[in-house]
Amino acid sequence: MTPRMRTPAQALRLILARVARLSPLPSERVPLAGALGRALAVDLVAPWDLPPFAASTMDGYALRAADAAGPGAALPVAFEVAAGHPSRRRLPPGTCCRIFTGGALPPGADAVEMQERVARRGEVAVLTRPAEAGRFVRPLGDDVRKGAVALPAGAVVDPGAIGLAASLGRSVLQVRRRPRVAILPTGDEVVALGGRRRPGQVIESNSHVLAAAVAEAGGLAEVLPAAGDDLRSLRRALGRARRADVVVTTGGVSVGDRDLVKQALADAGAELHLWRVAMRPGKPLAFGQLGRTLVFGLPGNPVSALVTFELFVRPALRRLAGLAGSGRLLVRGRLAGPQELVAGITVYLRARAVRGGPTLGFSPLRTQASGNLTSATGLDALVILPPGPGRLEAGAEVEAVLLRPPAGD
Repeated sequence: MTPRMRTPAQALRLILARVARLSPLPSERVPLAGALGRALAVDLVAPWDLPPFAASTMDGYALRAADAAGPGAALPVAFEVAAGHPSRRRLPPGTCCRIFTGGALPPGADAVEMQERVARRGEVAVLTRPAEAGRFVRPLGDDVRKGAVALPAGAVVDPGAIGLAASLGRSVLQVRRRPRVAILPTGDEVVALGGRRRPGQVIESNSHVLAAAVAEAGGLAEVLPAAGDDLRSLRRALGRARRADVVVTTGGVSVGDRDLVKQALADAGAELHLWRVAMRPGKPLAFGQLGRTLVFGLPGNPVSALVTFELFVRPALRRLAGLAGSGRLLVRGRLAGPQELVAGITVYLRARAVRGGPTLGFSPLRTQASGNLTSATGLDALVILPPGPGRLEAGAEVEAVLLRPPAGD
């Protein structure tokens, strides 16, 4: 039985519900640098206090606040403390010590005064204001206490998390595995990059587009040789692809006599959950499962393949990797010009986004043809035009999926 056509929102809910049954992927231990952008699989627990000692946040003088309760206190300078060179001496009562940013407070000191508020007279420091306990002191464990969770499982390892893990002595992190994605281009009309193009053929580019999109989404792409428009070739290719977590095919999922991907999937034992979405570009979208392997059948037109990947495959890959959402922002802005709506169809308008004051403006790219890769190059946003009939005038407020920061930011 062929699944009914769904709206984009319904299709995404169905896909993510199926993906949730397989998520997240197992974990693996990777070097610190290799963890960037991935989801932490277990809590990162602090093995020691961070910072591991009370330290000065300023160049100045460390002292007991009680020894300088009023302005004008004159304290002999007992010794000097530099960062990385802590003093083992206890600060004698009624004295201070010269200290530099990052230096460990000596035993007995509980405050620091910045050098700009101290007059130095030989070996005596004269404070121009009363001292205050804790002033310019970063306390022991102020950031993270020993035994506390510094980063919870599921947190995204960003550059700051890399630094935090390193400061806690971790050179290896346990993170969720990246989804392995097999990309299968199809069609008798495509020839591999570098191959000889015969009359009626085009250079196959979808696999390169999608491999880049997979990498951007945090997955690992494997591009398979293109399969022809015959069931034997497609079945053989799908047999190789099912080792992956996700298979993404391009082309062959529409209603033509040579659109055989659905049949090849059925022959391989796949269960089809979704076929056709009420959207443009990208209506002929298929989604199903081949055992535990998720299968996305994307359209053959380059822009349609990229837009459907962005809206449906990207969120699925991120959920498998233990990451939340699509990693994109849904924003509001205004149309630069009028747009006709299409009855029963959600249109995703490729556009550039320009910020003019507090408001975003969306200008459609020169062409919206789904076969033209120039309409997938340099776009900032996918503007969501709701189903018609009707028309949106210039200045109308719309929602858009923001793909990169708008010009003017």
